[in-house]
Amino acid sequence: MNDENTILVVDDDDVLRSRLEKAFSSRGLVVYTASDYDEAIELARANSPDMAVLDLKMPGRGGMELLREIKQLSPSTKVVMLTGYGSITNAVEAVKLGALNYITKPADADQVLGAFGAPAEPIEPAEFPPPSLASAEWEHIQRVLADCGGNISEAARRLDIPRRTLQRKLKKNAP
Repeated sequence: MNDENTILVVDDDDVLRSRLEKAFSSRGLVVYTASDYDEAIELARANSPDMAVLDLKMPGRGGMELLREIKQLSPSTKVVMLTGYGSITNAVEAVKLGALNYITKPADADQVLGAFGAPAEPIEPAEFPPPSLASAEWEHIQRVLADCGGNISEAARRLDIPRRTLQRKLKKNAP
């Protein structure tokens, strides 16, 4: 990391963000941290970091939107997407928007820095057909359920389906 010495870490998980901050600092990097889109944009405008690690899913505006904006503000910033919601569709979209790589949580500082050194393999659309409707639905249900902290009643309300229907869908195996 010779000429690259600044990194922006954006994640709504306080523990992960502070661990990455300490780890990157101990490796000689100047670290800027943000917990959401607005903080990240302010820091990116003010500092134009060499690298950025962006969480895909955050409250409010998400990582994909942040990726677009950072690439407009600072086209030379190398970006790695970090997420607990790994899917091929998201990976393809992130790389198309300018991310250098895409890694899933849990990830440590060495894995993140390694992702900056090795660009993602070019992804051919034919290699990865779009997910089936059933698997897209399953992923969406799982995300909503996670957002609700596992509360089935609240998830059913947000999905606008009867609670019993959601329970039946959850009993089935993932596609």
